[in-house]
Amino acid sequence: MSDHMSSNLPLVWDRFVRIFHWSLVLCVLSNFFVFDDGKDIHQWTGYLAVCLVALRVIWGFLGSQYARFSNFFPTPNRLRRHLKALKSGVHEEHAGHNPLGALMMLALITVVLCLGVTGWMQTLDAFWGEEWLQNTHAFIANALIALATIHAIAAIVMGRLEKTKLIKAMFTGKKERW
Repeated sequence: MSDHMSSNLPLVWDRFVRIFHWSLVLCVLSNFFVFDDGKDIHQWTGYLAVCLVALRVIWGFLGSQYARFSNFFPTPNRLRRHLKALKSGVHEEHAGHNPLGALMMLALITVVLCLGVTGWMQTLDAFWGEEWLQNTHAFIANALIALATIHAIAAIVMGRLEKTKLIKAMFTGKKERW
């Protein structure tokens, strides 16, 4: 697709959504692989991730058309229709998230919030040094990495199936077909 044609595509993921996405990716990767020691940088990066998610939730109600939850919320009917289409080999076009992508997005932000709560709880006197809480936090962190990996693989696979440049769209905001 030429640059002229791609400039005519609608902006699906606005600047805030794209900055949120990649900032959250950096927070998660740095906390899991770099700052995994429970010290100040790890904590503040976790707090930043929670703040990013809180802002995204607000943006889900007040943001641009495709950023709003009402545009892509994975209702049972939307999920059934999408799964039925996938099963039959039909690939519906979704300007923003498809229903499974929306479900994953909601799962990811929920897990980040749970991770933030369990991390914060570890700083409280009432829970200081509690092994069950440390184990819960570690389990949720591992679940987040697993979900994020599935999310990334699904974006690549769905991009191929739908013949859209999904990864590029998270940089440009526009879903190009190929």
